[in-house]
Amino acid sequence: MLDSSYDRRLRRTMELTAGPSTATTTTSALISPTKNRPNSTRNIGDRLVPTRAGNNWQVAFHMKEELSPTSSSMRNREGPPVASDAAGRDRSLFRSILENEVLNSGIEDPRELQNKKRRVFHYDSPLKPENRVSQPYSLSPLSPASQKLLQSPRKAARKIAKVPFKVLDAPELQDDFYLNLVDWSSQNVLSVGLGACVYLWAAATSQVTRLCDLAPEGDSVTSVAWAERGHLVSVGTHRGTVQVWDVTAGKRIHTLEGHTARVGALAWNGDLLASGSRDRLILQRDIRTPPSIAQRRLSGHRQEVCGLKWSPDNQLLASGGNDNKLFVWGLHSVAPLQTFTEHLAAVKAIAWSPHHHGVLASGGGTADRCIRFWNTLTGQPMQYVDTGSQVCNLAWSKHSSELVSTHGYSQNQILIWKYPSLAQVAQLTGHSYRVLYLAMSPDGESIVTGAGDETLRFWSVFNKTRSQKETRSVLNLFTSLR
Repeated sequence: MLDSSYDRRLRRTMELTAGPSTATTTTSALISPTKNRPNSTRNIGDRLVPTRAGNNWQVAFHMKEELSPTSSSMRNREGPPVASDAAGRDRSLFRSILENEVLNSGIEDPRELQNKKRRVFHYDSPLKPENRVSQPYSLSPLSPASQKLLQSPRKAARKIAKVPFKVLDAPELQDDFYLNLVDWSSQNVLSVGLGACVYLWAAATSQVTRLCDLAPEGDSVTSVAWAERGHLVSVGTHRGTVQVWDVTAGKRIHTLEGHTARVGALAWNGDLLASGSRDRLILQRDIRTPPSIAQRRLSGHRQEVCGLKWSPDNQLLASGGNDNKLFVWGLHSVAPLQTFTEHLAAVKAIAWSPHHHGVLASGGGTADRCIRFWNTLTGQPMQYVDTGSQVCNLAWSKHSSELVSTHGYSQNQILIWKYPSLAQVAQLTGHSYRVLYLAMSPDGESIVTGAGDETLRFWSVFNKTRSQKETRSVLNLFTSLR
């Protein structure tokens, strides 16, 4: 029994604070407030405690940054992520099973873990034991949701060999950032410029032949590039000439003049050959016409042109120079259609995406170290990633939305990236000098890299099988037409 004086004081306090409606409340109602409310659906109790079922607890505190769904994009601005996709999937699976068994979350797909909206603290009444799923006759200690997670098919982990499968000696391979001395033809023949000579290496037979020797002319090789059909190879020289050789016949069929300095970049577009030189000019010439016919001159760079690449549809030409500029030219234009000036160092590494229409990737030198992506349909810059090293070359995979980059100062590494997430798939090391040269095999599985350590290293980095789920580019308007 409550004391009568205490009961009166309690009633008076409630009348002053809650109004007349609570004045008729009996003492028994105050003691058990839910007894006279049969429609109440929740028993709140006399206190609120944080319920763990709604909280976003991390399995391990040191994994917090890696488990965060948005951490990958943030690291793209600061540096490459180091966690592999396989390790991330394993952590996500373990975390999902842990939540199922400890918190009874019922997660059947690890992706549900990222889509759940959570708060650090969520206050509620304690979870009643009868609300938990009970399976007294189950033969497994795990819940049905966790069993489904473990039985679901998992994608095989991607394995990339960390060592090259072949190493060739390349004496007199120059350690010059502005040259392009290695190229791989569609006929599976590798051309390499060594000093004053051009050598051909047949990948099928490992046979080496010398194509030409410029020493009697007092000249040296500064660039090589195969034509698309693989029967012609162009050779840029230190004196500014461009020679075109017929590999089958083993003879020179053209000598193109017009440059006044060394030719460090070459790019074929059918029978049209573009050449970039230290004289800051880009010349476009059709090898089917006589050399006396005037060529198209593209002037826009203020320093040496060191990178040239045609787009997959052969309508646009991208050029990079030592003036830190990236230009995009039309097939018949003499003025650049687009100019990009975000790089802070020389732009040698250039690559057009074969999977995303209009996407162009470029890499900057030592003072820049960034790989940047551009939308050439709108002329707008896209995302970028700081690689931490001088970017020397870029190449897209032929079968998946991935690209490989080679680097110089100061880590001399080879990196494979996923696009558009820019997650780092693998890092390959082995060269002791800057990895200045890169070429891809015709089947798209292997790459060859060259460096000033006078070696050529062959790596198996890409899968030949095409990805089942191709990424559709929103930039390509033609894929939506029927």
